[in-house]
Amino acid sequence: MPIEPIKWIGDSRGGFIKAIDQTRLPLQTIHLELRTVEELREAIMRLAVRGAPLLGIAGAYGVVLGVREAKDSASLMTSLERAADRIASSRPTAVNLFWALKRMRGVAAENAALAADELRGRLLAEACEIHDEDIRMGRAMGQNGLKFVRDGCAYLTHCNAGALATGGYGTALGVFFAAKEAGRKFSVFACETRPLLQGARLTAWELREAGIPVTLITDGTAAMLMKAGKISGVMSGADRIAANGDSANKIGTYSHAVAAKAHGVPFYIVAPSSTFDLSLASGDKIPIEERDAAEVTHFAGVRVAPEGIAVYNPAFDVTPAALITAIVTETGVASPPNGESVAALFKR
Repeated sequence: MPIEPIKWIGDSRGGFIKAIDQTRLPLQTIHLELRTVEELREAIMRLAVRGAPLLGIAGAYGVVLGVREAKDSASLMTSLERAADRIASSRPTAVNLFWALKRMRGVAAENAALAADELRGRLLAEACEIHDEDIRMGRAMGQNGLKFVRDGCAYLTHCNAGALATGGYGTALGVFFAAKEAGRKFSVFACETRPLLQGARLTAWELREAGIPVTLITDGTAAMLMKAGKISGVMSGADRIAANGDSANKIGTYSHAVAAKAHGVPFYIVAPSSTFDLSLASGDKIPIEERDAAEVTHFAGVRVAPEGIAVYNPAFDVTPAALITAIVTETGVASPPNGESVAALFKR
């Protein structure tokens, strides 16, 4: 894919993160230059940098930003912990972020005896490997999910799970990209994804750029299309998956899963192993981020709701494993998703 949502520029001492500002798409392609942990954290919180796998990559690069000024190994370790804690506080649901930060902490601990410059280099190398690994996993997920995309069929997707949400390939959209590369003829319905329109702004743009026929719909249109027999499957990403297969994703995903079950439409989750949180037995314990009321009361900066109205704005919901036909990962497919089939993925 030609899209590079994030990139490290320079060396471990003077380098910085270059990232697409996803709040400006699709009308403008603006690149941010993030040189401090606080700049990265702010970009994550306002969703300029977003998508569960991409947050992991950004978090890893952010650790390198946080240790650039350390003069010795001891101060570097202190700076690393401070940076990792600060980045971790940006968004609570996507577990990939915490997975990557834990991995960076592990590399630092294993190499704590090195001089500061050499340790910085090791950390940057690990962050780059996390990035490259994500792209490899995206391609592997695409191949593993290929069997679920058939010629002449139309599929539904919600929010954005493409190159923009990852290191540069995709999860749910990665399956479509792989199918396109394999010569399959199919089409996609992209839900707008209220309240911030990631589907309208990002997914519709990515699929069009990839030459995949795409039709944009409102979130509430999906069930009607399923009833009419016009959707052959739902392909979704995830931000955190519990040990039993319960999956958190952008708000509205659960509604589509319920509708899919009611109409006999297969529902697929596509996510890398870094999205699983095996410490959680079920999705009941997945933390759900609540976002600012203005995302609901305003549209394009213009108020569309009454002053003082109460607002509930969760960013995610949890789809129970019982509603999921299969979970596609880079190591294989869990079908049906449950504690046993999920555990088998990690044994591989």
